[in-house]
Amino acid sequence: MIATLPTKSRAATLIDQGVADSRSRLQAEVLGHERRALEAVAVGDLDQAAKAILAALNCERRLAANGPQVLQLIKPRNR
Repeated sequence: MIATLPTKSRAATLIDQGVADSRSRLQAEVLGHERRALEAVAVGDLDQAAKAILAALNCERRLAANGPQVLQLIKPRNR
């Protein structure tokens, strides 16, 4: 007898896609902020570099917290 794994529901698949889209958007934002920070440092604008670094760190924090929450695993939200 071959055991089969249950397939994901459509809602779970949509949540996974939404999380992946959000993660890729945040990763792109991090890279953009890092690029702006390097450009600002190159011209000596330390204030703008600091702001870009803080923005990148904020995106990284949001990226780490991104994903389905416990309640979404129990009962997915309707989108």
